[in-house]
Amino acid sequence: MSMLIEGLPLWIAATNAWLVAPNGAGGECVLIDAPPDPSAILSRLEEHGLRLVALLNTHGHVDHVGGVSEVVHAQENADELPVHIHDADRHMLLDPVGTSGGFGQFLEAEGLELRPPELIYGLDDGQKVSGAGMTFTAIHTPGHTKGSVCFLMEVEGEGSVLFSGDHLFAGSIGRTDLPGGSYEELMASMAEKILPMADEVQVLPGHGPVTSVGRERRTNPFLLELQADSGTAPSGLWTP
Repeated sequence: MSMLIEGLPLWIAATNAWLVAPNGAGGECVLIDAPPDPSAILSRLEEHGLRLVALLNTHGHVDHVGGVSEVVHAQENADELPVHIHDADRHMLLDPVGTSGGFGQFLEAEGLELRPPELIYGLDDGQKVSGAGMTFTAIHTPGHTKGSVCFLMEVEGEGSVLFSGDHLFAGSIGRTDLPGGSYEELMASMAEKILPMADEVQVLPGHGPVTSVGRERRTNPFLLELQADSGTAPSGLWTP
């Protein structure tokens, strides 16, 4: 039975919620990010016959955490379901309305469950997070928010997969003009944590299409500028 990795682009920002199930439909799964469209996530879980055993958050913006509470509380194992988010962004998960500016009215208007999950755990850089028999390595990449995190997963026989949240996109990077954002921090995170990765690492971002570290290293204007400034150059061969 093959692994299932499915991205669901949801809500007004087409935010990717990633379902990851090591044994495909009918087994346990992990969810990475939950936009404020929980009904779509719950429907997909039911369609695949999946049991959610952990929820990982790349950061605290409402388009990524607004559906967390409702998704968690809809599970039979809600009181035992671990939710992981970096401590620097925890306040956004606890109060998605108060920390999301004008977007908060959408959550209230839609009548979403906003009661925080029972089990919320912090994330440290390099920390291993397990769920459904899989292990994800949390990589702290501040810049989009103070608590932005990417999750690296090794897939047996398939190489590495990086769930990059709003840190790295196909052809772009996360915005840094919101509270807690910093272009300098984001680029420092990129140089220290992402650029050293192998070209073959697949990148599954919080918005937009799947890409790879190699593709972005050679075509992403922000990464090209970063490498030029640091005196490094793209290496190896790249094919799309």
